[in-house]
Amino acid sequence: MTTPPAPQAPYQQPAPQQAYQQPQGYVSPIPVRRATLGDAIASEWTKIRSVRSTMWTLGIMTALLLVIGVLAAVAVSASDSDMGDTPVLSLGFFGVLLGTICVITLGVMTIASEYGTGMIRTTLTACPSRGRVLGAKALVFFLLTFVLTTVMTSVVALIQSSMLDAASPSGEEWLRATVGVALYVATLGLLALAVGALIRHSAGAITLMIGVVLLPLVLAIFMFASSLATLQEKLLEYSIPNQLSVFYDNSVTSSGGPTGWQPLWLLLGVTAVAMGGAYLSMNRRDV
Repeated sequence: MTTPPAPQAPYQQPAPQQAYQQPQGYVSPIPVRRATLGDAIASEWTKIRSVRSTMWTLGIMTALLLVIGVLAAVAVSASDSDMGDTPVLSLGFFGVLLGTICVITLGVMTIASEYGTGMIRTTLTACPSRGRVLGAKALVFFLLTFVLTTVMTSVVALIQSSMLDAASPSGEEWLRATVGVALYVATLGLLALAVGALIRHSAGAITLMIGVVLLPLVLAIFMFASSLATLQEKLLEYSIPNQLSVFYDNSVTSSGGPTGWQPLWLLLGVTAVAMGGAYLSMNRRDV
């Protein structure tokens, strides 16, 4: 005869845990305030100085400016040639022209690399104002590039002036060969940053910017037909290398084209349009 099973207690639903309620009158020890442009600038400065691409690109640019500038002065000094009317500061042109490639690369990577890695999602989560993010990136990049270029062009100009026996540059020549060149190079990098924001692809934006710098000059060199003489002259006058050489009073064209500070105003206008397009693109497109 089997023993009947003992009756089991009915299943009881566990009591739901009560949600934690913050005590009345609690004040967080962490200050809470609205994010400002200064916060975005601090964030972008932390990012740009902590990534390896900044060290490599600006380090190579510094080396190009210094080494090529000094080597040009050494070559002229060793040849015992008379520079004539050629401005002594114009020897710094070659290093600056190659250094612009580094500035373009860093300008594109400042924003396009975040789209490639997905870091832009974190950036826009922390700072939902996309205009503020773009403005902070542009300001930090521009000031960093401008200060470094000004310092290096001034050092190279001092070395060249001390090594070569030539006419002393005037104050205006010094200003354009240092501060003017630095403003132009930094603005060109800012244009690269805007192109990077529009294309959102590092390799594509860098390739496009290198084409903008070199293609007009290369096309003009191979225009042999007389019917293309006018177009050839315009391409030479408004190419980036020629506009950069204007700051050294050593333009490759004999007549026409921008003079003095005009190349900077032209580039500022183009960059302003590109930055406006980048702002609209960031606001209207998803990440």
